[in-house]
Amino acid sequence: MTINIKSVPTVSVAYGRTGASTKANELGMRTMQERAYEKRGEQYLLIKSPPASGKSRALMFIALDKLHNQGVKQAIIVVPEKSIGASFNDEPLSDYGFWADWTVVPKWNLCNAPGGDDGKVGAVGTFLASSDRVLVCTHATFRFAVDKFGVEAFDDRLIAIDEFHHVSANPDNKLGSHLVQFMARDRAHIVAMTGSYFRGDSEAVLTPEDEQKFESVTYTYYEQLNGYEHLKQLDIGYYFYSGSYADDILKVLDPNEKTIVHIPSVNSRESTKDKIKEVEHILFSLGDWEGVDQATGFQLVRTPEGKLLRIADLVTDDVGVRDKVSASLKDPAQKNNRDHVDIIIALGMAKEGFDWIWCEHALTIGYRSSLTEIVQIIGRATRDAPGKTRARFSNLIAEPDVESAKVSDAVNDTLKAIAASLLMEQVLAPRFEFKPKKPQNEATPGFDYGEGGYDPEKCNVGFNEDTGKIEVEIKGLQEPKSEEAKRVCREDLNELIASFVQDKPAIERGLFDQELVPEELTQVRFGKIIKDAYPGADAEDLEAIRQHAMAAFNLVQQAKKAAEEERSGPQLIPGEEDRGPNTAFVDGVRKFLNVKDLDIDLIDRINPFGEAYSIMSKTMSEERLRQIKAIIAGKKVKLSIEEARDLTKRAVQFKQERGRLPSITSQDPWEVKMAEGVAFMQRMKAEAERG
Repeated sequence: MTINIKSVPTVSVAYGRTGASTKANELGMRTMQERAYEKRGEQYLLIKSPPASGKSRALMFIALDKLHNQGVKQAIIVVPEKSIGASFNDEPLSDYGFWADWTVVPKWNLCNAPGGDDGKVGAVGTFLASSDRVLVCTHATFRFAVDKFGVEAFDDRLIAIDEFHHVSANPDNKLGSHLVQFMARDRAHIVAMTGSYFRGDSEAVLTPEDEQKFESVTYTYYEQLNGYEHLKQLDIGYYFYSGSYADDILKVLDPNEKTIVHIPSVNSRESTKDKIKEVEHILFSLGDWEGVDQATGFQLVRTPEGKLLRIADLVTDDVGVRDKVSASLKDPAQKNNRDHVDIIIALGMAKEGFDWIWCEHALTIGYRSSLTEIVQIIGRATRDAPGKTRARFSNLIAEPDVESAKVSDAVNDTLKAIAASLLMEQVLAPRFEFKPKKPQNEATPGFDYGEGGYDPEKCNVGFNEDTGKIEVEIKGLQEPKSEEAKRVCREDLNELIASFVQDKPAIERGLFDQELVPEELTQVRFGKIIKDAYPGADAEDLEAIRQHAMAAFNLVQQAKKAAEEERSGPQLIPGEEDRGPNTAFVDGVRKFLNVKDLDIDLIDRINPFGEAYSIMSKTMSEERLRQIKAIIAGKKVKLSIEEARDLTKRAVQFKQERGRLPSITSQDPWEVKMAEGVAFMQRMKAEAERG
């Protein structure tokens, strides 16, 4: 069957190439590392920063200060797998201006030690009793060591957890439960690092109570990529196909791009259930096989154009061959050799911690259920390298087959792919700072307010090129009161948006319910998600957080829409040929504001999934969309007690503002919805009184 590839949706983000990400200060620290080092005195530190931003070295700086200046006895670096242990090898930091070097006695890098975890756990005990300062081990070794020696054995020591998203608040997660014990004892220092931290992923990483104890350092994707020297554009595409992906994979796989292909899990519907044949099919689609390079184990394939491709197969079941190929990919002598390998085919490998700076295209077949995994895969392509000006991530998804018995699963995958794209748009965009529009407001130093400058008579949009922040004034915006709510509005909006876009009822209704009143999602549904995330917060702070998060989500969508109208194709930020500030995204926000007098009620009246549906409707047939709508409509759930209670609260607020309750006969659909909530609660009360 012929593949018919359509993108749902495609995002193109252009960056300014300021070089700031790689510039070092007098201590040899890049921007992110300097920001983290400023918080080195914190006992609990959470570093949220993209792949390749220098988290490993940031930890070295912090750990050395804790060991030399803060009375910490030892530093224990905990990584998810042995290969990542190499990130913490010796570094001559003094060569770049720091006051000490990072050294690890070889026997204490347990990632390099032979044998299983049993012997390594004993080594941890020996280390704790020694005068040496630094140990590196895997998450597994550390878990077993805590079980054996108890949390008190780690008093007055630094525990640094790399790839922190592996931790979970689930009681069955051993590392997570150990973390809770460490924080309850309050004697160890903890530095947690991750490039992909989503509370909205499958399980919470930390409970809200424990998370409040951490001081966060956030370095955004926008800051990282905008500060590169070479990479200036990142494209993200979600492609739906019918038939077998292997038949026409070359519609998305360009043999001239350095590519990592992640084939589907054998349990996914995209899989043919024979991973070896899938790899062979990809090889033969690319050209004629010419044997194996004996030195590296790479497959050699000649394309019809005559180019010899060097392809690394990490899927093979032959452990010896796979280990040889894996070792060749990690050969430090080849790190800067662009021609060492052309394409890597993997299944469970070449994701987290895998460093191949030349990768231009991360092609993933089949939906990945974890947003964290998607971010990690995209991170493989977002390294900066000479001559590499463009990178892309493509996710190839099987189009829903409404005749299939598993149509519900297929529709769910479609919705999840759209949800992931919406979140990535959010992650890749500049960061928002919202402030209520007030008569006494003035221009904020360092922000450019566009042609004409700051206008006290209207809502303004300012852009700070150095920080990549956008300041937006909104009428009626509620400000957070508590320090924690302020922190959430400053640090956690993307995590909350992740929870929202992964919420099945929200995205189903947002895309396919033609009777939807947007406030049902933006206020009621999102309000519940916020409340569940921060159960201890008061009502005013919860509403302030909800407003800030929804403003961030909907303004990105509206900026994207404005940019689309300027160019063909759905582009978040149109590309620019020259170096310099990239203001297209800001211009999109300003264009939206010029048409509308921005207030929070207007933002709540926008369906946050409207733009995604608009793009989807251009790429799927009308018949297929109609069939999916029918499936979603068949699952429509009536008003719940919790939703009715929330609507009633908003009806009370409506009465306070307008002097009357919402009317069921109003022309305003949101007012009608609030009235329905009041009527529902009245019926429930009457039924309860009747017994």
